[in-house]
Amino acid sequence: MIKGKEYNNQLKYNLTMHPSEELRGSKGSDLSGKKIILGVTGSIAAVECVKLVRELIREGAEVHCVVSDWGSRIIHPNSLEFASGNKVITELTGQVEHVSHCGNVPDKADLFLIAPATANTISKVAKGIDDTPVTTFATTCVGSDIPIMMVPAMHQTMYDHPIVMENLEELQEKLNVTVVGPEIEEGAAKVAEKEQIVDSVIRELNNDLEGKKITVITGRTIEPIDSMRVLTNKASGKSGLELAKRAYRRGADVELWYGDVKGEIPDWIPNRSFETLDDLLEMSSDVEGIVVVPAALSDFSPEKVKDEKIPSSDPFKLQLEPTPKFIDKIRKNVVFLVAYKAEDTRGKAVEKAEQMIKEGRADIVVANSLKDVELDENRVYITGENEWIEGSKRKIAERVMDLLKEEVR
Repeated sequence: MIKGKEYNNQLKYNLTMHPSEELRGSKGSDLSGKKIILGVTGSIAAVECVKLVRELIREGAEVHCVVSDWGSRIIHPNSLEFASGNKVITELTGQVEHVSHCGNVPDKADLFLIAPATANTISKVAKGIDDTPVTTFATTCVGSDIPIMMVPAMHQTMYDHPIVMENLEELQEKLNVTVVGPEIEEGAAKVAEKEQIVDSVIRELNNDLEGKKITVITGRTIEPIDSMRVLTNKASGKSGLELAKRAYRRGADVELWYGDVKGEIPDWIPNRSFETLDDLLEMSSDVEGIVVVPAALSDFSPEKVKDEKIPSSDPFKLQLEPTPKFIDKIRKNVVFLVAYKAEDTRGKAVEKAEQMIKEGRADIVVANSLKDVELDENRVYITGENEWIEGSKRKIAERVMDLLKEEVR
């Protein structure tokens, strides 16, 4: 129980700290120390901005919002002030807010994110028109070399206007503006998902793996027994999803190959799917660059596959045969190979991992005991590190990416 002076200090802390601070960095530190200005314009998609602001803060960002007149008619500035913990700019005053945040000044913004970006705002920024707080901020950012990212949102007929399309192309080619989305659906160019926007922001500001081509192969394969039943395993594929996300966020040219996984595939990351090991082997000729293989691939497949469903009333014996080793097939064709190895015990996992390195079958092996695997947590041994790393799959994926940065020049 808190009493006396300690209670008063805690009460004072709770009263002076904005609620948004309780969220800062709760998911990670990818945007720690980064100042992001969010420009909100007059699209109905502006209603999603509170969630977007909070997600950026969860990654460590400091967020300030500037809203056009039409934007403030859709989402009230009080909502954005609550979300960000900072006063919202709805007009430019003698404080020259556009310069103090985005001019050539100390502590200037790291990124100007316009989300949602209407056809009107896109066209004005492309032509250097600044008659709203948002467009004036954009003009100032261009002059001070602050990156601009736009997330279009409008009706599809507006998006398909050839001049709007030209203006988007001009923004990308002449001003190096990054465009995220939109999603064409139900007759609308819908604003990109907040997860895609956050990933794109982090990719823009943390690109230490830029220029590296990384293929992540994850999920489990299935091997048919008959027309209905399959042989598979317990792997979730989540480690691979985290690896692909970390590679994408750090600027790599990443492609995700996936089998059966427990989790959503981020469709903004280029991807290809497979079901059986044979499917994957057929794809193997396309692999190049750095390859990371946390996939749980079949070690055995049925010797014979029945064309019809086997009656459940009949006795049935399943004869299995060993499958080819995928990493051995691709080993000579890749620049750098990270393999994963799971065994019943930690000791056996380390032994097998080190053996794979000695045999030259991989450059790095990430090993674990099957007893250490949980849905979102893990404990792994990485060859060359000589220690066990414990934590979230995101944390472990981050360490693997760190090693790729160090090892592959």
